Amino acid sequence: HFVRFRTFTFGWAEVRSHLTSIWHRHPLRYVGHNPAGSWAIFLMLGLCLLIVVTGILALGGEEQQGPVAGLLNYAQGNLAHEIHGWLSWLMLGIVAIHVLGVFAESLLLRENLVAAMLSGFKSSPAHTTQTPSHWKVGATMLLASIAAGLFWFQGYLTETPARPYQPFLGPALPDNPIWREECGACHLAFHPSLLPARSWKALMDGQASHFGEDLFLGPSAVEEIEAFLLKNAAEQASTEAAWKIDRSIPASETPLRITETAYWIDKHREISDTLWEHPRVKGRISCAACHLDAEAGTFEDAAMRLPDGVEAGPERK
Repeated sequence: HFVRFRTFTFGWAEVRSHLTSIWHRHPLRYVGHNPAGSWAIFLMLGLCLLIVVTGILALGGEEQQGPVAGLLNYAQGNLAHEIHGWLSWLMLGIVAIHVLGVFAESLLLRENLVAAMLSGFKSSPAHTTQTPSHWKVGATMLLASIAAGLFWFQGYLTETPARPYQPFLGPALPDNPIWREECGACHLAFHPSLLPARSWKALMDGQASHFGEDLFLGPSAVEEIEAFLLKNAAEQASTEAAWKIDRSIPASETPLRITETAYWIDKHREISDTLWEHPRVKGRISCAACHLDAEAGTFEDAAMRLPDGVEAGPERK
């Protein structure tokens, strides 16, 4: 009864009066939320809604996941992410002030408000209307929450080393059978979104001496692979990795290796040489050792796992 919105809707005059009474150390006692607390509740509910909305927008733009996937580009998703972060900090600040207010009133009223918040029970004046118990509703909500949690995290409960769970699958990126066959014959077929177009152009122009080897590609294969690489290069920002890699490369530079880009170097800066040299990792170009979606080219955050038997070890100094 006392937690329904209609019981704690107060105007500014009542909030000001209540804050003044706290300042003079004589706050009025309320069975439900007091005026200042009610405004904090409405503010936190509004912020919670905005945090959810900006989170969905960030997920759709940055990760291409969720209900708005494909409707926003990475830059828009990144902006939503920044707003999401500021709103979250604001929420934490309001929560901190609210908690301080609870402790302050507990001392002034000589009443354990924290216990009342946790138990749902609070002493009230004799004339207060008796309210019925709603334990069945509470139990139903608790069971529903547990069921929802089990459903959401069931992948972690059923995964095996051979079939690790990926909570998010990245968007299906453009593919090309000739590119995958030719480039994947010697190493992982690195998706074109991982380097800018000028880098792929330089690599294809030098395919007769590709890091010391002649690729022996025919003219038609060169033409098709080059067209695919240039069309889907990092400038298209098809993934988070693509957007960040492209932004980390000065326009005057044309890196020929993904591992030479500033973003890649910064992202892997804490990985020790011992881990790189582990037999299950096999060096810096073995992306698939730790990224479950390396072949797809999406490089989702949730798809990163160390191989079985490999420990993170000490960080690079």
